[in-house]
Amino acid sequence: MKLRWILLMAGLAAGPALADEPVVRDVTVEKVGMLWNVHVTLEHADTGWDHFADGWEVLDKEGNRLAYRELMHPHVKEQPFTRSISGVVIPDGTREIFVKPHCSVNGWAETLTRVELSP
Repeated sequence: MKLRWILLMAGLAAGPALADEPVVRDVTVEKVGMLWNVHVTLEHADTGWDHFADGWEVLDKEGNRLAYRELMHPHVKEQPFTRSISGVVIPDGTREIFVKPHCSVNGWAETLTRVELSP
């Protein structure tokens, strides 16, 4: 009985401490020559170095990674925030990309954000 109580209390203690997954609030893209710049605005309940949105990736419709942006520090007081990747190679004929954020504690978000590309 005591072990069950300890496990129950540990589960309850861990539950509220977890923040929701990072949310993509906006994505803008611009073509520069043959390459693309991708600007992503994220929102996440960063608590500090122990729990923060620590990156995002750009995927094609098959789920292949086209680019990855690592976020090097928490943004506790800067929410939402925008960061960019320059020089992304997106194959000719691609009509859409997807952005998927990552959290240092909970891993990859389940939600993909679809972005249409102008030809």
